[in-house]
Amino acid sequence: MAPQLGRSRPAVPSVSCVVPCHNEAENLAELLPRLMAALGQLSPQWEIVLVDDGSSDGTADRAASWTLAGPVRLVQLSRNFGKEAALTAGMQAAGGDIVIAMDADLQHPVAMLETFMRHWRAGADVVYAVRQGRDDETWFKRLGVRGFYALMNGASRFQVPEGAGDFRLMDRAVVDALLALPERKRFLKGLYAWVGFEAVAVPYTPDARAHGRSHFSALRLAALAMDGLTSFTTWPLRAVSLAGMLLALAAFAYGAFLTGSYFVYGHRVSGWTTIVVSLMLFAGIQLVSLGVVGEYVGRVYEEVKARPLYVVKRRLGRGLEGDPR
Repeated sequence: MAPQLGRSRPAVPSVSCVVPCHNEAENLAELLPRLMAALGQLSPQWEIVLVDDGSSDGTADRAASWTLAGPVRLVQLSRNFGKEAALTAGMQAAGGDIVIAMDADLQHPVAMLETFMRHWRAGADVVYAVRQGRDDETWFKRLGVRGFYALMNGASRFQVPEGAGDFRLMDRAVVDALLALPERKRFLKGLYAWVGFEAVAVPYTPDARAHGRSHFSALRLAALAMDGLTSFTTWPLRAVSLAGMLLALAAFAYGAFLTGSYFVYGHRVSGWTTIVVSLMLFAGIQLVSLGVVGEYVGRVYEEVKARPLYVVKRRLGRGLEGDPR
């Protein structure tokens, strides 16, 4: 779907709210009544698109029951494909002039939707929430987040705002631009920034999670960070090349020093320790370099297979136009 450039904005926009869900059955019972009331105040034409991402706690059944209570639709994926795929599935199913993305864990305040809409009416294409602080996180995670954004934004022509997540309002033109991108290994935080458009940040403090726990472990966060870095930067490859050049120069310089020392002073070159340590150093650097190259080759391999981003198991409910999409 090609982005609709130059599209005039409707006076009374229709609103779609995309909510990816993974084991959020208990949270939905609290979220949906609040969300339905808030959307009803924003526009007379609204819908909620729930995307079940392979839940195992009855989330799909709970969501299916809500499809009878109003313009609530369920897109159930055949297994867990990840949040990026679930959000994309929701955006593809959404039919509104405005699309709002938010989590189901009640950490994204529903009251902020009115502020989002006010900025959209003032001309913003994207309105996103930014965390005011990370005092509730460990120092190690805060350090990792700062390092990630420093590396991510260091050599880019666009800036990924630190602290911004998936809680945002997007104009239909922005959604169409995101859906037009063909890549399958998606890092949406980077794609939001890459497509551009007029964006406004709204600071907020996330509420406490009502039920359950976060599905993002330290390992999954590290994998997501690697996806982001390899999706939008090539500095790891350049860093490997630079490290190789510096080590080669150091090796030549050390060899010249040893040769000169032998001719001038007659010192014999000795020491198995030096040889073994040098071999281990260079072997380690070669393996790390091969791993970095492998990350990029792996991304190419995933893309050329051209598998679908997700598989839909079933669709329930009716959308803004009264027909299931």
